[in-house]
Amino acid sequence: MIDRFKLPSRRWFGYGAIVCIGIVLASVEPVTAQRRVHSIFFEGTDHELNVYRIHGEKPGKTLLLIGGIQGDEPGGFLSADQYADISLARGNLIVVPRANFQSIVLKRRKINEDMNRKFTGEHKSNYETKIVTILKQLVAESDGLLNLHDGSGFFSEKWEGPDRNPFRYGQSIIADCDVYENPETAVTVQVGAMARSVASEVNRHIKNPEHHFHFSNHRTLEDSSSHKEQRKSATYYAVYTHGIPAYGIETNKSLPLELKVRYHNLVINGFMERFGILPETPGGNLEDPVLEYLIVSINDSLPIAVKNQQTLTINPGDDVMISHIEANYERGLTADIIGYGQTNDLKKSIKIKGPTRIVVRKDYYPCGSIYLALSEKRKEWGAGISVSDERRVATSFLSYRIKAEGKERTYENYSHVTLKRGEKFEIIDVVTNMADPSDLVVNLKGYVSNPSNNTGEDRGYLIDTEKDLLKRYALDREGRKYQIIVTRDDKTI
Repeated sequence: MIDRFKLPSRRWFGYGAIVCIGIVLASVEPVTAQRRVHSIFFEGTDHELNVYRIHGEKPGKTLLLIGGIQGDEPGGFLSADQYADISLARGNLIVVPRANFQSIVLKRRKINEDMNRKFTGEHKSNYETKIVTILKQLVAESDGLLNLHDGSGFFSEKWEGPDRNPFRYGQSIIADCDVYENPETAVTVQVGAMARSVASEVNRHIKNPEHHFHFSNHRTLEDSSSHKEQRKSATYYAVYTHGIPAYGIETNKSLPLELKVRYHNLVINGFMERFGILPETPGGNLEDPVLEYLIVSINDSLPIAVKNQQTLTINPGDDVMISHIEANYERGLTADIIGYGQTNDLKKSIKIKGPTRIVVRKDYYPCGSIYLALSEKRKEWGAGISVSDERRVATSFLSYRIKAEGKERTYENYSHVTLKRGEKFEIIDVVTNMADPSDLVVNLKGYVSNPSNNTGEDRGYLIDTEKDLLKRYALDREGRKYQIIVTRDDKTI
């Protein structure tokens, strides 16, 4: 299940966007002509990359903010998102709110490889490699880098316990060295001194001393370092290739989301001040993401607006294209036609053969749905298309998305999934027009996902058919047949 949380609100700006496809940075207008430049790379793919360059009224240094390089750390990418709309009096920002958009939508640390371990050395050619190529070019344009993360536990220079010690990351400002001296220019960069100064200033605004930030020097280049794997990271690349101060900013994963975003903002503001970057406007407030409507075209016809929770009735075999998402957010939105297409089906023409629904997400948080039903009577091409507030058009449907041995399939209600004993599988989700799946409980009878808090909800867990199933709940009493039950308000649907 996906936890509910609040997100930063958007700001609207009337600036045009420069649209780029590929991995070569777009040429831009002179800074004096345009104070905000939005570049899009790999548009229309699941790994679309949005880059925002904000130029101040007066020239100055440039600070690069990277959020979401690992998709299961929302504090970082939601904080960076606020700075994409900021206005500056002096200096410049380059903001990449969602470096690894595909992993954010799927709420995973990585998809193919850890994107933050691909900045040095040889690596496989995949979408992460393409994104890192862009990020490395942005590093070359910058005077400093902040890579925003959420980390486990609380960092402490001394061992205080299993959750607070030198090997934890939360509430720390991490660098790969204390002092960097450029071997070619002999210029010295006081990496640690700047971090300690920012931490001291930030901690003045944090009432709880257990949440104070501390500088963590990973001494990444040294042979005795415990963090040699970070020689492939963005910060290591920035300091040892381009000689600029670079930091990993880590808030504690267990803190409330709004608090993590606030702490990231405090640290970003502290570094902006050290770089002489002065803002004109602050970040936004927090509010729940809500879908207002989708703009949808059927068979390349004139587009229509379908509001959240409405049902769009079409004919079997119609091509559906979602051209626009209108919500109370501007960025981080995807539309997923369940059982069709890919992670993000926005601006793609997709043939629909059966009833389903379109889920709209803000990052990985579902914020609305529209339902696709099939017309029972088809007289001619285009006939039978309608929009209704009634979900139970035609017949009700329910199906299951099951992933086994790395492959995902959709199974109709009352069908069977045949597995080998010892095989692992996952209940991804259900697809239905009877209710929003987030209002349902999907329970595998005979499996307990969380013994300390057994809610009956079993979606999203990797289930081992050899070890995890309780024989006494089997339908055949022999431990061979088990049943998945879907309920709403304790009533089976």
